[in-house]
Amino acid sequence: MPSHSGLFTIIERAARKAASRLRRDFNEVQNLQVSRKGPADFVSMADQRTEQTLFEELSRARPDWGFLMEERGEVAGDPNKPRFIIDPLDGTTNFLHGMPHFAISIAVEEPLPSGKREITTALIHQPATDESFWAEKGRGAWLQDQRLRVSSRRDLADSVIATGIPFLGHGNFNQWGRIFNAVAPEVAGIRRFGAAALDLAWVAAGRFDGYWESDLKPWDAAAGVLLVREAGGYVTDFRGGDRPMDRSEFLAANDALHSKLHKLVAGALR
Repeated sequence: MPSHSGLFTIIERAARKAASRLRRDFNEVQNLQVSRKGPADFVSMADQRTEQTLFEELSRARPDWGFLMEERGEVAGDPNKPRFIIDPLDGTTNFLHGMPHFAISIAVEEPLPSGKREITTALIHQPATDESFWAEKGRGAWLQDQRLRVSSRRDLADSVIATGIPFLGHGNFNQWGRIFNAVAPEVAGIRRFGAAALDLAWVAAGRFDGYWESDLKPWDAAAGVLLVREAGGYVTDFRGGDRPMDRSEFLAANDALHSKLHKLVAGALR
């Protein structure tokens, strides 16, 4: 078994507690109370209950830490301490349509002496399959106790690339179309499964060979970025820079494919 920190044990315990209830709600998805907070942006009672469970469990263990959460927003903590970045239900639309492709995503962001912050712990738990993708900085990426490595494919023609497609009220259709038109003719396939956290986890696991998406929030991608990097992959913004979170642009793959994808994406955006 890989060794992990006491902090990760706390995070996993909280995620599994929330996941058990989420699975029960998924089995009764037809009866869920659902409200709309914006165009095509559904919030379910299951989403809110999951976030509350995670907040209660993690606050109990780390009472002076802050939170950044999809539903509740930012909860201030000691600025000199880490904070949790949480998406309680990534893939809400899948969940509400009875599609078993959704996840709980938790990342820990720690302050650095420079004033910057970095992600040091990540967990993406898929309740429907009971898979836990996790990473701690410098300790690699894992699926349960199996070490993860990004895909070893070197040729775009053999590669399957994941993406997120803009939808009502979200994303830049023109930009996405230009990138798609550049990438699609060069690869074996493109997939859109509707859960950004799992897309990045699957890049870390070598199930996807690469990934691009923009207009994501920090809770969508924070855990996945660390997973890909700890699995030996690269995550940059569309310019090839090290600011994917700041720019909300994510391009992920192994070294060889990342370079090739970056040339296609950069060319499409000129």
